[in-house]
Amino acid sequence: MDGDERKGRLRTFLLGGVVGAFAALAALNRRRRIERRRGRPRGLAAFESAPCYQELLERERESDTTSV
Repeated sequence: MDGDERKGRLRTFLLGGVVGAFAALAALNRRRRIERRRGRPRGLAAFESAPCYQELLERERESDTTSV
C-alpha cells in the first residue's frame, strides 16, 4: 500500500506542476493582450515617438531654417 500512496502523491505533484505551468503561461498571455490594448505604439510608430528621434527631427528643422 505504501508504494501506491507514493505513486498517488507523485502523480498529484506532477499534475499540480503542469496545471501551475499552464496558469503561468495563461497569465503572461493575458498580460501581453492587455499591453497591446493600451495603445502603445508598435513597430515604426514606437521609434518615431521616441525622444531621441524627436530631438533629431528638431535639429534637422533648426539646421534647415538657419541654412535658408
